[in-house]
Amino acid sequence: MNKRLLSLDVFRGMTVALMILVNNAGDWGHIYLPLEHAEWNGCTPTDLVFPFFLFIVGVSISYAFQGKVADKETIIKLIIRSLKLFGLGLFLSLFPKFDFSIVRIPGVLQRIAMVFFICSLIYLTTKNRTQQIVFVAILIIYWVLMTFVPVPDYGVANLQPEYNLGAYLDRLIMGIPHLYKNGKTWDPEGLLSTLPAISTGLSGVLTGTWLQRKDKEVGDKLTVLYLSGCVFMLLGWTWDVAGFPINKALWTSSYVLWTSGLALCFLASFYWLIDVKGYQKWTKPFVVYGVNAITVFFLSGLIPRVLWMIKVKLANGDEMNSERWMYKTLIAPMFENPYNASVAGALTVVFIWLGILWIMYEKKIIVKV
Repeated sequence: MNKRLLSLDVFRGMTVALMILVNNAGDWGHIYLPLEHAEWNGCTPTDLVFPFFLFIVGVSISYAFQGKVADKETIIKLIIRSLKLFGLGLFLSLFPKFDFSIVRIPGVLQRIAMVFFICSLIYLTTKNRTQQIVFVAILIIYWVLMTFVPVPDYGVANLQPEYNLGAYLDRLIMGIPHLYKNGKTWDPEGLLSTLPAISTGLSGVLTGTWLQRKDKEVGDKLTVLYLSGCVFMLLGWTWDVAGFPINKALWTSSYVLWTSGLALCFLASFYWLIDVKGYQKWTKPFVVYGVNAITVFFLSGLIPRVLWMIKVKLANGDEMNSERWMYKTLIAPMFENPYNASVAGALTVVFIWLGILWIMYEKKIIVKV
């Protein structure tokens, strides 16, 4: 068994910390552009969080299942873990009303569950060459489906929010009440767009397998990682220019290549700096985030919902949810610029979670799903 990659934990922790930052703006009306998702096409730093996490999931799969086979016991464990992740995602969608008639079925944890399960099966049942072919084939098939297949009830293939093939299938299979409420008639974690998300996970699987090669020197490993990352980004950019735009909501093939290329370069840099050169003193804050990633994701989604339920009565008789009240009372008055106040509110949440996760880490409390 290969030793645990500290650089992977750091990369995971940085990704989760960024997720907490962008998901907890103090004031959603005042957000700096890099901390927002691209309106449709394009890619901001915020749009890197989810694909980076799925890439990391893929790398982790190659380490966790290295040398294992797809026997009954392993498959059962895969199913159980995937169902737990999917169930946690559904719980967040249901809480606090638990109205199954309008519950959003897709979601971030649900997509992580599906990508984890399918990528794990592919890793356990195929060889490296086959995994490479599947990675490429998915990107091409998705491109064909999204750009050439006519959309029923609309007409020509298109990449518009409400009228693309993925949105149509989500409405057909799950129904509008069970989709992303802000999207109304489409979902950014829909069924069809989960297909290329599997390729994102496979890019991580292939990366992890390469890093574990005992017949390759560190220099060779780093060279291939950097070159692959640059080639992926170039291909993603080229595909974007050629008409299949980089788009997170659609999880386009160009988006997979662009974000996977960036992830390769980031991981290669951390691997060289932390695991090869041994510069590790600065890593602990990110490690404590990284080892309890799913825990902090789930609780950081649950706790705000609880705070929204707790109302504070104002002097004029109006009510405000307690999360908003704390921001307005404790943070916003310290800043003249509302954008800086909003960032400060988000950073406050990041550091609160850092403190909680640090205590858990010191007490060796690691919650695994």
